[in-house]
Amino acid sequence: MDENWVLRAACRVGGFLGELRRFSRPNQDSEATRSALQPRIGLALGGGFARGIAHAGVLRILEENQIRIHCVTGVSAGAIVAAAYASGATPAEIAQAGCAMRFGDVGRWQIARLGFVASERMQRFLQRLLKVHSFEQMRIPLGVLATDLSTGEPVPFFGSGAVFDPIRASCSYPGLFEPLQLQNQLLVDGAMSMEIPAALARQLGATHVISVHLPMRGPSGPPSNMFQVVNRCFQIMQSRSEDAWRRDTDVLIAPDVRGVDWDGFARGPQLIAAGEAAATAALPAIKEWFAGKPATTEPVELLQQSVPQET
Repeated sequence: MDENWVLRAACRVGGFLGELRRFSRPNQDSEATRSALQPRIGLALGGGFARGIAHAGVLRILEENQIRIHCVTGVSAGAIVAAAYASGATPAEIAQAGCAMRFGDVGRWQIARLGFVASERMQRFLQRLLKVHSFEQMRIPLGVLATDLSTGEPVPFFGSGAVFDPIRASCSYPGLFEPLQLQNQLLVDGAMSMEIPAALARQLGATHVISVHLPMRGPSGPPSNMFQVVNRCFQIMQSRSEDAWRRDTDVLIAPDVRGVDWDGFARGPQLIAAGEAAATAALPAIKEWFAGKPATTEPVELLQQSVPQET
């Protein structure tokens, strides 16, 4: 048999197989490329006690517009909402729980050396609201941020373990709630070290971060009690550290809820409406990410819908 003929035949077969690989590979590569280009959106939720109900309005608008959330993080009231959403609770269920909630559902007044309120009741509230109760069971990755009272450093919780104590720690507003002893650390409100946990969302894999900020009521005069003093100190401290979390934020949604007091749970419907309006205004900036446009280098800040002052 002619050896050259065998060689030519082998080359033709090799070329044919190579063509098959050439035509099949781009489909695989393009699929991987499309997947890589899809933004992984992290949602970082700030605190605000009753004002946290506004987060439910933000979530509803994002879901209605099919904005898929890759991970969610939170501090204080934002940690409660973040855990509920990550566990599978719907925005409507979160809104209903928030509107029905009262301070006594999560705190018990007492006289103690380190705080006036114990937070054991919060666990029962969370057991009713959350669909699952550990980090590894969550529908999407969840991050909760507390603060080490000794070092002042943020303490992140994610990945594994029960969520109840990290959330309680993240909600331990200094001067009001008792700090929580956990893992040889005395922990307080996560907002003491980072007002909005945008960096934690990056740590959980987010390529784009939406931060939701719930501003406090500004001072209307000198404080008249200890709680107003503590609250004003928080405002001053957080205004000085705002640049840190803004650096990890691509879109900032800030519903104007300053007309609502920290315990204004009865004003839930107005808070939800403020969250919905602010999220709606943010949609064009968020949808740009899906059009292949890069995230902005500076946060796009969207303020919408004031909740009116009570008369």
